[in-house]
Parts: sequence; structure tokens; C-alpha cells
Amino acid sequence: MTLRPWQKACKEKALRWLLETRTDRHFLVNAAPGAGKTLAACSIAADLFSLGEIDRVIVIAPRSAVVGKWADDFRIVTGRYMQKVTESDGDISSLNLDVCATWTAIQGLQDALYEVCRQSRTLVICDEHHHAAVAAAWGDGANSAFALARYVIVLTGTPIRSDGEASIWLAYDDRGQITQPVDGTYTLSYGEAVDLGYCRPITFHRHYGQFSVSLDASTTVDVTPDSQPFIDPKFRHIPALQRALDFYKLACTPQYEDDGVTPLVTGYQGSMVTCAAAKLDEVRHQIPNAGGLVIAQSIELAEYFVKLIEKIEGERPVLVHSGMQNPERFINSFRNTDKRWLVSVAMVSEGVDIPRLRVMVYLPYALTELAFRQAMGRIVRTTGHEDDSRGYAVVPALEIFDQHARKIESEMSPRARTPEATPHKKKCPHCGSESVIGATVCENCGYEFPARPPRMISCGTCGAPNHPSASNCTSCGHSLVQQFGLTLTEALRRGAIVRGMQLEEVEVLEGEAMADKVRRQVLASGDQLLVQMLRSLPPESWGRLASILHH
Repeated sequence: MTLRPWQKACKEKALRWLLETRTDRHFLVNAAPGAGKTLAACSIAADLFSLGEIDRVIVIAPRSAVVGKWADDFRIVTGRYMQKVTESDGDISSLNLDVCATWTAIQGLQDALYEVCRQSRTLVICDEHHHAAVAAAWGDGANSAFALARYVIVLTGTPIRSDGEASIWLAYDDRGQITQPVDGTYTLSYGEAVDLGYCRPITFHRHYGQFSVSLDASTTVDVTPDSQPFIDPKFRHIPALQRALDFYKLACTPQYEDDGVTPLVTGYQGSMVTCAAAKLDEVRHQIPNAGGLVIAQSIELAEYFVKLIEKIEGERPVLVHSGMQNPERFINSFRNTDKRWLVSVAMVSEGVDIPRLRVMVYLPYALTELAFRQAMGRIVRTTGHEDDSRGYAVVPALEIFDQHARKIESEMSPRARTPEATPHKKKCPHCGSESVIGATVCENCGYEFPARPPRMISCGTCGAPNHPSASNCTSCGHSLVQQFGLTLTEALRRGAIVRGMQLEEVEVLEGEAMADKVRRQVLASGDQLLVQMLRSLPPESWGRLASILHH
């Protein structure tokens, strides 16, 4: 296998540190997501085998799908079979094989892994090492399990944890920055990876909007990402209202048509999808099988996006979340098809390699920089030397996301930050030749290009068509910021928190459905104790109460 120049330089530096300098048995590879850390580490292992320095390799990775990919790449590079193991496997030293496992399995396998390292000269490769916090179970388990490992390769693209905790085997200064020995570290920043062509640059689209929440027939509250909403004093007694009138919470609130079932195409999420789909259309001119990824904060929101995208696109996306049986097979099916969209809840992040992903709609649960960088790593992978596309992320216009995006952009060179030009040619997925953008059939082989109407939005002032990502009309300059209407019930519903209880959507719906009936029955009873209890518990919580009493 031909290594990229950085991978070759990394391997040479690692072997020099481990075999010649021998100051420390740990070597840190801090390289941008998507740059190719897996192949670099496998190549180091292959050389250590050929030099007679090790007998076995143990790989620890974030999740099962990534573990499987490690086993595949390891065999390609080293020619050796790697066995996936879990804590139910017990004694694994007798397997006499290289093994790989998830971080979650370390505690259950701690003694077995220790025994492997005791019996054999072992190289341990820890992928996404930020999981191994010093004060946490995974870090403590890894520290004990690999105490006798001969060598350790630490891999990361996001070395600083969101909680500020230190990871095992790494040195930090007083500001929490890593201070590993220079000779024992190989660093490749995201900006360097972009300039060298190993990763694609990213364009961030700040998706703005204004929510108008109707509190009653005559009172509305406008919510934007720029300021705190003003709430009329007569409504301030409503539990959780201040928390509900938060731009990001509203951005994650599914919007429906009047029937309460059909996703609203003109809602905030619909506008995000329309913007991202228009960009995906453009990218597919050059990468015919390019895909889009939606990262949703909950299963409920993900299922909503599936219905929404199907309504907008006419094609049902692939859905993947932890509540499904064998979710990895859905990721693999998407990876190996040309379907346009994948919708995920916490399943397509660190280490998941789908090179054709180019566009993202980002509405996550975690708002941290680490999660942000890991997510963006899914849309920067290159498909080859001729791939000059960019990643494109549609992100809510929040200051926290702006900060994360600015940090990433600051790492890129001015050339990489320059927006890409609109393509004038499109590539045929059948023969690979190029035709003019407006062609209906391939000029070389006759392939019929799928017809897609232009995705434009009309200016409310002059009626001129504009690209969905435009913030101002290209004809008259009028603002194109959209206003999205919600009711008080809808605003409170999403992630409602009442009296310290985090309520699930089904509980909120149940509470609302039973509210009028319960109120009438309690008031009619004349029982003052029940009336007092009724007034102390907001209707949103009654579904939780009914569930508790039922059990």
C-alpha cells in the first residue's frame, strides 16, 4: 500500500521514538479527522511485526462499526486477521490472535487484556483517545489493562476533552493544553490536511430564522438567536416557558401542517433541508453519488426528518439510531449505495468513514467543540486526487456554533476559505465523462441525467428567485430571513422541563390530552387537597404522573 507522505513521515517518527529514543513507550498521533490515522497506525504495526518487535496487537476503538473497519484495514495493511472481542469472550489470550474491542468493553475485558500483554509483546492502539479520561472508568480500565503493553500508539483528532479532564498517558500544562514531547508526537492539523489534499475544506452556512410563538389569540413572542425574548408578565407563571422560548430548542421542535401529522416543508427544519438539498444537487454534478447527513438530537426528531426529507425529495432517507437492531448494517447499506440522505442520532460520528458524505444538517444534542469537530470530520473525507469538492454544513445561527466554526476556519489557509465556484460541468455516473450543466443526457454515452427542478425561494418584496442559502435578495437586496410560526403548546412540548422533571415527548402529549378531562373531574369533586395538587403540577407533567400511578 502506498502511504500518503504524512503517513510515511509519521511512521518513521514513531519507529524512531519507540525503537531508538526509547524515552517513552507511548507515541501520539494527533491528526485531523479524515486524514488517515487508521492506515498510519496499521503501517506502524506492520513494521514492528517485520522487525520482530511485537507478537500481537490490541486495538481499542469507539464503537462496534469502527472496530469492524479497523479489523478490515488491519488485514489489508498487515495481512493478519484481527478478531473482534467483547467482555463475554472471557479469556482471549488463548486465541493467539490480534484483537480489537470497543472502549465500553474495556472494563469487562480488563483482566483478559492484561493477560495478553503479560504473555506477549503487545502493541496497543487506542483510537479516539479522548475517551480515556484519567478520572473515568474507561481511562482507569485502560491504564490497568495495558500496564504491561510494550508499545502504545495514541490516536486522536480531537485531543482536548469537552469537560477539560486529562486523558491517560498525555501530559498537560496549566491551561489544559497537551505538552507531549515533540519527538514523541506527530501532528497534522485540519488546515494542513486541507492544503495537502487529504481533507476537503468546509463551508458553514449559518441558518438564521425568526420564530413567532403565539401565547394566545392576541399575544406573540419573537425569538431570534440574537436576543432574549420579552415575555408579557401575565404569562411568566407558565412553567418552563422561559426555557422553551430558546432559539435552539425551537429549532429542534418539529413543525407540522394543520393536521398535526404531515411535516411542514416551509418550517425551520424544512428550510434547512431545502438549503442543504440544493447544495447536494450542486455537489452531485461532480460527485454523482455524494450524500447528505442529518445529525439529530433525538430519535423523535430523526424520525421527523425522515418524513420531512421524503416529502421534499421524494426519496426516503436511511435512518440509524441506537434503538435499532444492528444499526451498523444500515450505515453499511448507505455507504455502499448512492442514496442521497442518511439521518442519524449519535451513530455517525467519530471514526465512521463514509467518504461520499459532503453535506450536513446539524441539530445535535451535544453543543461542544469536540462533538462539532467530530461531526464535521464526516464530510471532509476525500474520494481521490480529482476530488476538489467542499464539505457544506447547514448549522443553526447560534453563537456557540459560530465560535466552533470560526476556530475551524482559522486553521484553513486563505485559499481553502475561498468559496467554491458554481460548477459549469457535471459528471456522468455511468461513464465518468463531463457534460454541460444543462444537459439532459450524457454527451458521451447517452445516460439520462435525473431531472430535478431548481430549489429556489422567492423574495417577499420583488418576487425574484434566490438560492435557499441567500440571506438577501440578489435583485432588490431585501432581507430573506424567514419567520416561522409556533403555538405555545408546540414551544413547551419540545423537551419540556417542569418542576425539575425532564419529560419525554410521549409523556407531554399524554398530559396535554388528559388535561381538560382531569381538571373538570378534580374541580367537580370539591376535594381541596386534590385541587391544590392539581394547581401545583402543570398539565405537561400529568402524563408522567399517570405512568407512575399505573405501575
